[in-house]
Amino acid sequence: MSTTLISNASMINEGQVRKASVLIENETIAGVFTSQFPKADTVIDAEGKWLLPGVIDDHVHFRDPGLTHKADMATESRAAAAGGVTTVFDMPNCVPQTVTMQALEDKFRTAAEKCLVNHSFYLGATRDNIGVIDSIDDNMVCGIKLFMGSSTGGMLLDDRKSLKDLFNVARIPVAVHCEETDIINRNMELYTRQYGGQEPPVRFHPLVRSEEACYASTSKALDVASGTKVRLHVLHISTARELALFEKGLAGDKQFTAECCPAHLWFTDADYERLGTHIKCNPAIKTAADRDALRRALTDSTIDVIGTDHAPHLLSEKQGGCRTAASGMPCLPYSLPVMLELTESGVLRPVDVVRLMCHNPAILFNVKERGFIRKGYKADLTLVSRQTYTVASDSLPNRCGWSPFEGQRLHWKVETTWVNGHKVYDNGTFDGSVKGQKVGFARK
Repeated sequence: MSTTLISNASMINEGQVRKASVLIENETIAGVFTSQFPKADTVIDAEGKWLLPGVIDDHVHFRDPGLTHKADMATESRAAAAGGVTTVFDMPNCVPQTVTMQALEDKFRTAAEKCLVNHSFYLGATRDNIGVIDSIDDNMVCGIKLFMGSSTGGMLLDDRKSLKDLFNVARIPVAVHCEETDIINRNMELYTRQYGGQEPPVRFHPLVRSEEACYASTSKALDVASGTKVRLHVLHISTARELALFEKGLAGDKQFTAECCPAHLWFTDADYERLGTHIKCNPAIKTAADRDALRRALTDSTIDVIGTDHAPHLLSEKQGGCRTAASGMPCLPYSLPVMLELTESGVLRPVDVVRLMCHNPAILFNVKERGFIRKGYKADLTLVSRQTYTVASDSLPNRCGWSPFEGQRLHWKVETTWVNGHKVYDNGTFDGSVKGQKVGFARK
């Protein structure tokens, strides 16, 4: 039995910051100690550093299979580990789309071979796979992914009857992308005409994929879901107006929950002038007023989780404007440092970061034995230290080789990441010999 003691850390867990030492035995947390520390094969002095549960990112696009020229499970799981992320839930808009049992099984096999961190996958909803959704083992996948906005292939599902049918059969969380396609299309036509028939520049993106488009779709999703038992999780909220649709309260007590992304909490529409298509994503980054409202919602229990929507593209695919430049950005491995940066300015507390990035994802998706530092839980842990540095492209372990956070000055850095007790990342080096595990869920 191999044992590791992480000693004298400032442990951030379950609403508290306290000095503690954590003992790892093989894959699990064997105990949390504040005195009379046990002996261990390896002792790591974490004095002055923060020890957090491993981050659970409920929203990534690892591009495997079919889009591996820009990313795959090996490269992006390295980026995850470098950012203190120990568990990822991957989206279905790859090639082929993950909308069948065969596609799901194929992705799990690929992950077992390539993925350094723990993993699960969403089953994509279509008009034709309601039977698959109805028959799926509730503990097989993290959830169902629903696209209610312009999306890949046949995964757009936005008419009320199809939505109601889906909500009535789904027994596991339904994660939904909410943007109203008709409004987006009308806006694109309007701004194309205003721009002389040419493609509008990227600064028009938040006007095309507008507040109205987001609010109309989100309000429709919640309205249709009302009266059903579905657990509806609305992804990447981007507007202040949408926040009024959600209740405040404990994440585990809500039928409707909300995710926000670091990009929408960091950037504003003023940044399109400087960063251009590097911050083009769907839904669009919007105004400073929207960003500030989202920040406030992190601490008043309106926003429930932080997910990255990590979506790598090659820089060549980010060329163009409002219509042709690819939407999406690679946010790993800097999502946790960026969120910790918000503690520097008093936007939120370290315990809020852990609640939003570790505890609440575990609660919402009924993740088994992860997301907390507790005896008997899997030893998914991340150690961070206070260091001042500037994000540079040569520090990025992902395949696409760029980040929207390049040039940002940050003050918190991930030093070490343990996945199931294994030190997968340590100060810039990776151990790829041990792979992450398929996530278990504690559902009835």
